[in-house]
Amino acid sequence: MNAVRYRSLLAVFLLAGTVWGCGGAPSAATREPVAQDVAAQEPAVQKLPTVPLTIVTNDGKRHVYTVEVARTPDQQAQGLMYRRTMAKDAGMIFPFPAPRPAAFWMHNTYIALDMVFLLADGRIESILADVPPLNEAQRRSLGPVAAVLELNAGEAARIGATPGDLVEYDLRDLQGGTE
Repeated sequence: MNAVRYRSLLAVFLLAGTVWGCGGAPSAATREPVAQDVAAQEPAVQKLPTVPLTIVTNDGKRHVYTVEVARTPDQQAQGLMYRRTMAKDAGMIFPFPAPRPAAFWMHNTYIALDMVFLLADGRIESILADVPPLNEAQRRSLGPVAAVLELNAGEAARIGATPGDLVEYDLRDLQGGTE
């Protein structure tokens, strides 16, 4: 009987030691996330070249912004993803090689935005205001547009921008010709 009890105790201790040894440090899946884990999950945010841009509202007031230019398909796909803030007088413009219908979404975009669709002559075609963040719904222009301007949510209403207002910028700046 003592031999059976001894073997049973030995088996329990060996099993406990094995379980304890395998359990060591918590795995990445079970431990609390830390800041560097979160940072590792999000791609680095690339600051793009900036250009001046002015919105002239129908009351004649001029509203000046400094906007980043997303020229390449990769830059346009990234857009404002992973940004947590944007300066009040900032934005991002997405110029297209030729006017086309545009569709945008808010995938991995943490700040609410106004989407301002621009015609080839610089006039505002339409405005989608206060587009909520982290939203997969496609937001579309009414027709072919030459560019899309993204501003902080509420900015278009704050300055009184409406379809038909003029957005002034140097086309060469958007195409990378004057950097």
